[in-house]
Amino acid sequence: MTAWRWKAAILALLLAGFTTPAMAQDDADGERSVDRHVGYYYPMPQTEETYVARATTLADSDRSRRLEFVTLLAMQQMSAPYPAGLAIFAKGDDAEKLIIVALRDGLFDSLYRMRGVLAMMTASARTSELFRSYRVEDIFTFFDLLKLLGFEKVTLSNGRELSHVVIIQ
Repeated sequence: MTAWRWKAAILALLLAGFTTPAMAQDDADGERSVDRHVGYYYPMPQTEETYVARATTLADSDRSRRLEFVTLLAMQQMSAPYPAGLAIFAKGDDAEKLIIVALRDGLFDSLYRMRGVLAMMTASARTSELFRSYRVEDIFTFFDLLKLLGFEKVTLSNGRELSHVVIIQ
């Protein structure tokens, strides 16, 4: 198992317990574009925030690495002896959009519970060898981990009527 796979497998363990009209956004030219995932994977987001990461994207983080990370998370959840709590997948041409959808009622029924789950992911990520090897376990968050991997956006949804977007800069 390569060092990256080993580190990704540890990160996958972090999440083992968790198991409409289109949204317009500005594109690179300042033009409005349509988020084609609205109405298919999640409803129109009601809230959005921006996280300014302390981390920078690793030079070798690419579509393949992001897909491998998400695949390991999904495989970990599917191998658990209980039903998965979250569907986690990447979308976008470069798999730069992380989408997390609750598969059980009550898990993401408020913005505060979404942030609570993310805080638990941060706590788990801080115990990882990856964060310890860079000596950032007391500084970086789950969003910084996503920035290291090159994710630009995270959308969380309860799978019914509530969605929240975090832009990672």
